[in-house]
Amino acid sequence: MAKMEVKTSLLDDMIGVGDMVLLEPLNEDSFINNLKKRFDHNEVYTYIGSVVISINPYRSLPIYTPEKVEEYRNRNFYELSPHIFALADEAYRSLRDQDKDQCILITGESGAGKTEASKLVMSYVAAVCGKGAEVNQVKEQLLQSNPVLEAFGNAKTARNDNSSRFGKYMDIEFDFKGDPLGGVISNYLLEKSRVVKQPRGERNFHIFYQILSGASEEFLCKLKLERDFSRYNYLGLDSARVNGVDDASNFRTVRNAMQIVGFMDHETQSVFEVVAAVLKLGNIEFKPESRANGLDESKIKDKNELKEICELTGIDQSVLERAFSFRTVEAKQEKVSTTLNVAQAYYARDALAKNLYSRLFSWLVTRINESIKAQTKVRKKVMGVLDIYGFEIFEDNSFEQFIINYCNEKLQQIFIELTLKEEQEEYIREGIEWTHIEYFNNAIICDLIENNQTGILAMLDEECLRPGTVTDDTFLEKLNQVCATHQHFESRMSKCSRFLNDTSLPHSCFRIQHYAGKVMYQVEGFVDKNNDLLYRDLSQAMWKANHSLIKALFPEGNPAKINLKRPPTAGSQFKASVATLMKNLQNKNPNYIRCIKPNEKKAADIFNEALVCHQIRYLGLLENVRVRRAGYAFRQAYEPCLERYKMLCRQTWPHWRGPARAGVEVLFNELRIPEEEFSFGRSKIFIRNPRTLFKLEDLRKQRLEDLATLIEKIYRGWKCRTRFLLMKRCQIVIASWYRRYAQQKRYQKIKSSAITVQSYIRGWKARKLLRELKHLKRCNEAATVIAAYWHGTQARRELRRLKDEARNKHAIAVIWAFWLGYKVRREYRKFFRANAGRKIYEFTLQRIMQKYFLEMKNKMPSLSPIDKTWPARPYLFLDSTHKELKRIFHLWRCKKYRDQFTDQQKLIYEEKLEASELFKDKKALYPASVGQPFQGAYLEISENPKYKKLTDAVDEKIIIAEVVNKINRANGKAASRIFLLTKNNVLLADQKSGTIKSEVPLGDVTKVSMSSQNDGFFAVHLKEGSEAASKGDFLLSSNHLIEMATKLYRTTLSQTKQKLNIEISDEFLVQFKHEKVCVKFIQGSQKNGNIPTCKRKNNRLLEVAVP
Repeated sequence: MAKMEVKTSLLDDMIGVGDMVLLEPLNEDSFINNLKKRFDHNEVYTYIGSVVISINPYRSLPIYTPEKVEEYRNRNFYELSPHIFALADEAYRSLRDQDKDQCILITGESGAGKTEASKLVMSYVAAVCGKGAEVNQVKEQLLQSNPVLEAFGNAKTARNDNSSRFGKYMDIEFDFKGDPLGGVISNYLLEKSRVVKQPRGERNFHIFYQILSGASEEFLCKLKLERDFSRYNYLGLDSARVNGVDDASNFRTVRNAMQIVGFMDHETQSVFEVVAAVLKLGNIEFKPESRANGLDESKIKDKNELKEICELTGIDQSVLERAFSFRTVEAKQEKVSTTLNVAQAYYARDALAKNLYSRLFSWLVTRINESIKAQTKVRKKVMGVLDIYGFEIFEDNSFEQFIINYCNEKLQQIFIELTLKEEQEEYIREGIEWTHIEYFNNAIICDLIENNQTGILAMLDEECLRPGTVTDDTFLEKLNQVCATHQHFESRMSKCSRFLNDTSLPHSCFRIQHYAGKVMYQVEGFVDKNNDLLYRDLSQAMWKANHSLIKALFPEGNPAKINLKRPPTAGSQFKASVATLMKNLQNKNPNYIRCIKPNEKKAADIFNEALVCHQIRYLGLLENVRVRRAGYAFRQAYEPCLERYKMLCRQTWPHWRGPARAGVEVLFNELRIPEEEFSFGRSKIFIRNPRTLFKLEDLRKQRLEDLATLIEKIYRGWKCRTRFLLMKRCQIVIASWYRRYAQQKRYQKIKSSAITVQSYIRGWKARKLLRELKHLKRCNEAATVIAAYWHGTQARRELRRLKDEARNKHAIAVIWAFWLGYKVRREYRKFFRANAGRKIYEFTLQRIMQKYFLEMKNKMPSLSPIDKTWPARPYLFLDSTHKELKRIFHLWRCKKYRDQFTDQQKLIYEEKLEASELFKDKKALYPASVGQPFQGAYLEISENPKYKKLTDAVDEKIIIAEVVNKINRANGKAASRIFLLTKNNVLLADQKSGTIKSEVPLGDVTKVSMSSQNDGFFAVHLKEGSEAASKGDFLLSSNHLIEMATKLYRTTLSQTKQKLNIEISDEFLVQFKHEKVCVKFIQGSQKNGNIPTCKRKNNRLLEVAVP
């Protein structure tokens, strides 16, 4: 066995106390001293049970490396020193293994490090979950959404160089294996007033500075911008540059992130055009003018800026200029147009800039959600990460700080309900003895703000909606009347006399005693910011823009959709959003990260005890520790507890037959755990000290190792017995074969010896007989030789006689022949001399022709029609004959070659000719297909019993049957399908079961698209509106593309009498359900050899890499 891995605990080599539950003595001073001691040693994380306290170090620490990720992966929460990775791992494993939805709530003041904490959580989850091309793409998109949202939603404030000026809640969705599928982002109340005005020492949103610093000169020229910050009124100059922040580099990061998330190039360009338009709106200035009727109106001083804005947005300059000068009010089908004075014109300009930027930000969130949403509809597990603005107390606190602090009050209420209150109520519910801990419940503060009748938000909405003159002062008077007696509300005009002499509280302010401390709010701007009005003339002007994005941002500007109903106020919208967020958080298992800011200077190695003490008090951390110390650190239902630890007791292992609680009691008695370390509730076992839990885990681990050893021992014994029995059987077989072999060798040896003896005896007998026969033969041969010599002498004598007689007869015949010849020659000599020339010519010509044809017979070329050889012409006068004979022979051998063709071969050659006309010099794959015969039926469907159901379903003749790869529209992966082409239909069937997936009539096929490169991808386009086109076109891949396209072309032409359109292009559109996707073929090197690969880049682009 491998050597056991040595694991540490948070108690080993501990600096201070890693878990505040173990702190002795417990008081405020010891709590702060422990945090300071750990902070001085770069230990920025501390536990309170399962809650993580995070102190912002204001510098990079080497504790977030990949090695650290592996160190905390799949470890018990208390096993290693405190770290944010431990909480992230605990939440991820609970989601993956126990199927519990999780949420991670990150709270604290502005500048405490909440945004960085959320990034660390997401990066850890991305590092430990599954791998693979698809999973990595989802993880990369989720991570890259952060830079985009930070650029458009974060800004430098007095307390934080990267302060979130909006609330972000991201739900990350996982499958049953724990691999990320996608995510959904919700945003809350972007601080859009920052677009037009920033407090001293603060900046506008990052994206404005990043564009001016990082964009190229050509890009800035397109946006009609200049690099000088001082040219723009909306950018504060005192903090335009931030130490340690590289805006140019961040701009490149943002553009790269937008590309990874899935923004198309034209979408990115449109976004930056809107940002440029917002920036240039601030440069529009107005001058007063008086009309003849005595009314004041405003005019634009310099129209160059207005002209450039209109060129960027595609708006008619006169329409936008009128919208800045006039306001149209509609009521009861009546329209009244009034002029705007200079103050109202500036208000309209700023309102347009704020609304334009705010709606752009909401569109960005929606667009990111489209890219990162889960593509599958399976049941998902969810982990939520909340990164929202922290509690803010500035010198001048307005409506934005009021809304932000209200949200933090609700988060504190959630923390109180789910950690302190629920902790105590669970002990009471389970019947566990419990010492009640007093704690501050901030529900009274939440009620002061959100009560539907007497809440501050309700009063603000009521004041905004009532007729008559409405100002911030009237709103404050209403608050003084309704909230004067509330113990957490203070005002100079309050009826409570103790505030009348409080000179620190101005007349135009009110003060609320939040859980984090007292905050004074200036009522100036409360009514306007809550109304958040945008004149209808400006909305209609924006809707008339030729810029598609701007037009989409202002749907209410459409004259056909005019709604005279007053839009909801900003406060009511935010209140509803917070209520939805709270409901969502309450349905998940919470995990808390409490962020603390060590100093106001944003400097490293400075620990301000007074500031930390203030945060500890309003976060209620001491009360949390007291609850943990008074209660139990771990609790679990009896059934899972018994199931997990039953192997530690012989009575409960392997099966416990009784109730689960009885089994747990037997188990704990057997382990001799002290009674004060645990208690039995009605449905759960409660363990007081985490060390007891560690002991159980160690015992369980040891027992599991013992069980593994036992299983290994039994397996090894079985393996050895099996091997022994096999060797025994082999030995018996080998021995039997050897014995047979030995006996065969012995028999062969005896047989060979006997044959040798027999051969010697038979040889002696044969030689004796041979000698006797030879003697007898010599006697017979002597008589025969004597007789032969005698007969020869007689024969030679007779031969000489016959020869003499024959010579005499031959001489007579010769003499007679010569005589007859002489007579004939003398008689016909005169006729021969008259016709000799002509006869000699005819005879010579006949002999030449005879010789010519005999030579041609021996020199004839082969019968192949493509053989162009022909014997040379022997005589000049035979030239025409030679050529005609060559032509006749070629026609004859072509006919002989054609006569050999069957009907099927003739059809194949016709298809080859059709393929040549369609694809020659157009498709790179065509030359390789010329030498391959068109077979059609590559699958023996009728002979394969697996496809019996498919054979029964198709009653027509199958023209082609081939296995193709159907490209998945969601991720570009291929799935095997059977492609069938009949006389009337195109069918796709499942390769394994033979079930028909799709059936398309040939009349519904409108076009076939393919690339010009050496690949087998092709798209079958279907007629729009047809039943077959409900799921979209087919994108397929085949090894016999030329043959399939040719047969489909010929069959469609035969049935519909119309030629099928064959489109050959390296980029074409494919209809997938309700959206069109561009299929683009590119050249690229392949990891899997020369096989083309298909990859889904985004929702609108599918790339095919061809080697």
